[in-house]
Formats: sequence, structure tokens, C-alpha cells
Amino acid sequence: MKFLNNINTPEDIKHLNVEELNFLCSELREYILENVSKTGGHLASNLGVVELTVALHKVFNTPHDKIIWDVGHQTYAHKILTGRKDKMPSLRQFNGISGFPKRNESIYDVFDTGHSSTSVSAAMGMARARDLKNEDYEIVAVIGDGALTGGMAFEAINDAGRSNTKLLIILNDNEMSISKNVGGMSRYLSRIRTSKGYLSTKKDVEKLLSKIPIGKQIKSVLKRAKDGIKQIVVPGMLFEELGLTYMGPVDGHNIHEIIEYLETAKNIEGPLLMHVITKKGKGYRFAEERPNEFHGVSAFNIETGEALKKSAQSYSDYFGIKMCEIAEKNVNVVAITAAMTDGTGLKDFAKRFPDRIFDAGIAEQHAVTMAAGLAVSGVIPVVALYSSFLQRAYDQIIHDVALQNLHVIFAVDRAGLVGNDGETHQGVFDEGFLSLIPNMTVLSPVDYREFGNMMEFAVSFDGPVAVRYPRGSMNDNINNSDLRIVLGKGCIVEEGKDITIAAAGKMVKTAIETREILKTRNIDAEVLNLRFTKPFDIELITKSVNKTKSLVIIDEATIYSSYAVNIFNLLPNNINVLLKALPDEFIKQGTIDELLIENKLDADSIAAEIIKWKANEANN
Repeated sequence: MKFLNNINTPEDIKHLNVEELNFLCSELREYILENVSKTGGHLASNLGVVELTVALHKVFNTPHDKIIWDVGHQTYAHKILTGRKDKMPSLRQFNGISGFPKRNESIYDVFDTGHSSTSVSAAMGMARARDLKNEDYEIVAVIGDGALTGGMAFEAINDAGRSNTKLLIILNDNEMSISKNVGGMSRYLSRIRTSKGYLSTKKDVEKLLSKIPIGKQIKSVLKRAKDGIKQIVVPGMLFEELGLTYMGPVDGHNIHEIIEYLETAKNIEGPLLMHVITKKGKGYRFAEERPNEFHGVSAFNIETGEALKKSAQSYSDYFGIKMCEIAEKNVNVVAITAAMTDGTGLKDFAKRFPDRIFDAGIAEQHAVTMAAGLAVSGVIPVVALYSSFLQRAYDQIIHDVALQNLHVIFAVDRAGLVGNDGETHQGVFDEGFLSLIPNMTVLSPVDYREFGNMMEFAVSFDGPVAVRYPRGSMNDNINNSDLRIVLGKGCIVEEGKDITIAAAGKMVKTAIETREILKTRNIDAEVLNLRFTKPFDIELITKSVNKTKSLVIIDEATIYSSYAVNIFNLLPNNINVLLKALPDEFIKQGTIDELLIENKLDADSIAAEIIKWKANEANN
């Protein structure tokens, strides 16, 4: 690591020439690969933006100049160059550095990101604040072609185009294929159109034409002719029409070319979009060949590209299998995803039923309202989204689905804690916000058999219904009682007489483990599997607590978004209640087990609190 060892801040790369920068890029790739192979993380996207990241810190004066990274999972090289090189072994680990930009982590991280399509909006806000305060610094938003499918990005670009605010938007395009001829011509025209000489000459000519009698007509004719040529040969016409100056395409792995374009961009007034072509997984054969598989990875063997641990079948995997079974039986069932076909387990469904799966791109709002359109037309849509991404379509769930009581099924993946992706991805809010909506039914399975039956129930149901399930491998045969799913009905998993412990989903397993610990202290706990968190089985709960006089609810949600509050309000006054949930705060990264222990939501911690609680109860 001849160069990387000497890099501690972006200032340390200012003096390096292009050849040395290329060596630095190679070392950065090697260091990223070495660390991510141990910690897991987002690999392909990070390998793809190494040259772009180095060039940005070479040309711009960060942190005075501001770089906003859309999504932010491609910032590993940025972190290394900005003083966090030695902390990379702790990447995404408990008490380590985040896999995303964090303002509380570094002055070089100017805006927290984690979800897509937000960078241009944030950059516009920062640019307007700069202008209002008469300050002088550059603002750069880096957004991927995938994130550009989000409607919020287009809203922001539309605003930027009419604002005349100085802002550089870098479109990191790692999917689009552009032919060499068109690309070469557009680069040539782009350089002419954005050069200092062109811009000053353009202004001078326009000023001159405005002073002569027929100048306006000549100007109009010239503009139409220019626009006609641009529409034929310039791929950035859309952005030009929105009011942005377009530059590119730029070879995202030619550091000399990127630097040249960035230096030019600094001298252009108004909003500018620079189109950079990169390759996901650049420099690592397995990631280049299978970028989707290497988007987010667990620890792996660098030599083979294979995961170090063979993962067991996950809820997402089983969801995909069950969806294929359901689709075979019911031709009206379709699947909708938001650029997450593989992540949600629908890869095989897409192969078997290509005409019955709709990928909306990173556009959850569109996905949900499209589902409403399908439902109102007699089709049964299953919208498969991660919990943290479902947040983005809350108004559409209320206004377009629930208000009309439409039969839309929400397959809410990654419900509960997700672990190493941290605050932006923890699925701890959907239970609360879904339960608030009239007409909405919410279920959580305890194991794969219950999950399958809940999906069958959801398809036969009439109205909006959400089945929420966790990240990771499935519980096997946790619930050996009646597996039939009946609206609003739970069941007794283990009978007891001293205390009632109620839970839904994966927390039922924690409840059972808690019961076993309590047994050693002669506390006989009854365990309830609620199944439904809306509507919940108040009859089952009341019958149990009338016997035990004490109720504990375990819920992997933040305390104010827990369904438990609604249950407590319906209980008799003589019942002692305890809610074990996550605190009212954003939960940082770490393994799920570490986070449960940290927040005292593991069986040992819960049992210890119950023992203390019961002891106090006896003393009083």
C-alpha cells in the first residue's frame, strides 16, 4: 500500500499525479475487497466508484465543498480517504463505523443517507442555504441510475433546472449501454458546449443579436436548428430540456478524464448534470460477472467469491417458493417489487411468471398505487417491499389502498431489526404505522408453516392485508398447535398459571425461551402466539390474564409504535402489565443478537426483568 498508507485526509491526494492516482485506486480496491470480505457489506457498488471518488476529492476542497452521496452504500472509498481507513475493519459492526454516511461520524459526511433518490433534494436545500447566506462553496450530488428511477429525484431535478442555482449532479450510470460513436460525439459536443469559451461566446452573441432589429428572429432560428441537432446526437437532451447543462458520457474509470470534466464543471454557473459511466464490481472478477449477487454480501472467500457461511433458507427464500405455489393455483395473483426482485425472493417467480411480475424500479409510491389500480380491476397484487422502504409509500397505502378497502397484499420483508445496515434500514416502524390505518389487517408468522398459511389467508382475504416477516433464516416448527389462520385469532403455545407472555412473529420464540428460564425460578409462564397484531385476539388475551393476573408483551418495535398499547387499554384494571419493546430511538448497526442484548430484548434480559417484577409484586 505504497500510496494508501500515506493518505489520511483528502489533502494528501492533492499533489498526486494521474499515474499515482491510478495506483492509489488499485490500492483502494484491494483494501475495500480485503475488508468487505471479512465484515460483509456493499461491494459491487463501492468497487465501481473508486476513480470517481478519488477525482472528487482531488478536484474539490472537502469538507468546505460538500458531497452528498445518494443511498450512501457506495462511500467506502470516501470513508477511507477521509480519515477512517484504520476503522474499516469495524465497518458495519457493533460500535464500529457505519456502512452509510453519518454526520456524527465525520465532518466529510455532510448528509445522512440510506434510502435512495434523496441526494438532489438535499443538495438543492444546501445550495439555497448557501446562496441565502452569500457563502461560497461547491455542492455535488452523486446519484445512481437506479436511484434516478425514484420520483423524488425527478422532482428535485425539475426544481434544480428552473432554479438557476449552482449545483453539480453526477449521474453514476452503471447499467446503461451507450455506443462508442454516439458517446464520442456527445462528449465532443459536450466539451464545446460547456467550455468557458463557448459559454462566453454564446452570451456575447445573444447580447449582440438582441440589439439588432431582426436579432430575435435569427436567435430563434439558430436555437431551433441547434435543438434539432442536439436531439439527434446528444443523449442528455432530457436534462437540457429540464434546464440543466449536460456533460458526458464520461468514462468513470479514466481518472484523467473525470478530473478534466470536474475542473470544467466548477466554472459553469447554474445546475449541471455530469453523466459518468462506471462498471459495478470493477476490478474483482466475480463482482463484475455477478454484480447483483455482490451488491450486498456477507463475509466471503476472496479467491472463490463464495460466502464463508452457507446461509439457511430465509423467510425471503420461502416467500418466493410460496408465491410460485400460489400463482400456480390462482392466475389472478401477481407480484410487484421495487427494484428488489432478487432481494425479496422473487427471482424464480420472475422466471416462471414473467408476465405476472412488475418491477416498478426504486419507486415504492408508484408500486403501491399501481397495486391499487390492479386490485380495483380484479387482480390480486402482492407488493413485496422491505419494511424500511415501505415507509416511503405511507400516503399511498392510506389514500389509494386502505381508503378504498382494496385487496392488496403487502409482503413486508425485513420487519424488525435487520442488523448491520443500521438506523436507516431497521424495520421497526411498519407495525405501528400499518396498525393505525382503518381497514388494514396485519399478521406476523412464527415459523415457515405459519408463514405459508398466512400467505394463503392473505390471498383469500378481502381487503388490504400485510404479512410482516423478519430478515434471516426461518424458525422451524415453533408452533405445534392448530395452524389454521382465522381472522383476528391467536393461540396458546404453552400453558401456564403465573404470568402471561404474549408475542407475535419471531418474538414468540423469545417468549418460549423466556418461559424456560422462568421455570428455573418456579415461575410458570403461559405463552400466547397472537399471530394478528391487528385485529388482535383480545378474547384469548383476556382469558389468559384473568387466570395469571399479569401480562408481558414482547415486541420488536419501538415502544411508541407497538401494538401493545392498544391491548393494554382493553384489559381489566386489576391486571399488571409490562411491555418489552425497543426504546424510542433509532437503533444503530450490529448483529441482530447484539442489538437485542443491547436493548434488553433477549430472553435472558426479559426473564431477569420479569423475575424482579414478580418479586416486587410479591413484596407489595
